[in-house]
Amino acid sequence: MDKLKIGLIGLGTVGTGVFKTLAGFDNVEIVKIAVKNINKPRAVEVPSTMMTDNPFDIVNDPSIDVVVELIGGVEPAWDYISTAIKNGKHIVTANKELLAKKGEELFNLAEEHNRVVLYEAAIAGGIPIIMPIKTILAGNKINKIQAILNGTTNYILTKMDVDGASYEDVLKEAQALGYAETDPTGDVEGFDAAYKITTLATIAFKTRIKIENVYREGITNIRKEDMAKANELGYKIKLIASATIDENNNADVRVHPMLVSKDKMLAHIDYVTNAVEMSGHPIGDIVLSGPGAGEFPTASSVVGDILAIAAEFGKTDYMLPMMRCHHDSKAMPVKIEDTFNKYYISITAPNALGIIAKIGTICADKNISLSSILQKGVSEDNTADIIVITEKCQEKLIKEVVSELEDCIVTSIIRVAD
Repeated sequence: MDKLKIGLIGLGTVGTGVFKTLAGFDNVEIVKIAVKNINKPRAVEVPSTMMTDNPFDIVNDPSIDVVVELIGGVEPAWDYISTAIKNGKHIVTANKELLAKKGEELFNLAEEHNRVVLYEAAIAGGIPIIMPIKTILAGNKINKIQAILNGTTNYILTKMDVDGASYEDVLKEAQALGYAETDPTGDVEGFDAAYKITTLATIAFKTRIKIENVYREGITNIRKEDMAKANELGYKIKLIASATIDENNNADVRVHPMLVSKDKMLAHIDYVTNAVEMSGHPIGDIVLSGPGAGEFPTASSVVGDILAIAAEFGKTDYMLPMMRCHHDSKAMPVKIEDTFNKYYISITAPNALGIIAKIGTICADKNISLSSILQKGVSEDNTADIIVITEKCQEKLIKEVVSELEDCIVTSIIRVAD
């Protein structure tokens, strides 16, 4: 049997893992690799005849069956992938940003040319999630997702929790260890997780989620004091990518820090580990957890997609129908100010008689019930640290409460997971 011919665009950490892993299979063959710098020292030996610094040498090569794109970003990746599809090639990608921003256009183009786009590695690294949703969980109506989808932020928050360190100090450590980029914005401001939950929710809910409708908030304002107080109250702080949808196709999709009860599994997903918790019928609740990034975990998902194509290549005129995207509807977005959540509010207030009663009255006037209210001593400047946890209420009402807390400084507002 002829081997499936692979063209690889990108030979970084993941690309190197794919190159090493595919060497163990005799039904696929990497025939060409595109890199920025052919002469750069690499962790693997690649014959010079396989290397090119022009990705169009791959996407325009008629002998290549599958293009594997591992460079990330929208451009020039979109140019390479769209050209490859038009040239009759199947696609395997780990490009979460491209999928979130141009997914609809990408899948429509692939369908027009009867080609498959697989992207298991784009959501949770080594955790199998897309293929299970498309196949073994296909009979379920999934209506809720809560997930930890970014290893960098989870590492930072875990170290802040364990070491009692500040965000700034842990970020420097994470950068030194290679867990965070020199410019960590994509991770710490929640962009990476937002791209991932956009595609994951689209697939799980079977309706199109638009990235511009996903609320995003990062971890840069999380303080070590919040970590300590959350622990005392029975919570851990995690960056949660969440999505819910109701029977009217209203979708609430967002990424932001949350207090997660220590009774829940997501509270104990630490360091660079990822996890996805889904709820639906008839399955109930299911959690998938594992390494969310890295050379071999991500390569595992990429290679799995390649082998799925190899198993059907040349045997059918319409390959992998269950893995294709057929979303005719678009979800109606729910604005963050219209959502209902529980809230952790940290307040620095004057140590004055009746201040706690005042906070309670302001909340009561908005019909907001308080789950707990706690004062933690008095500082040298005669201010008191007060922690409030509300019952579930509308986001816009919490903003009204904060605006009415005169003479008080609200140092943190963090939503609490259900």
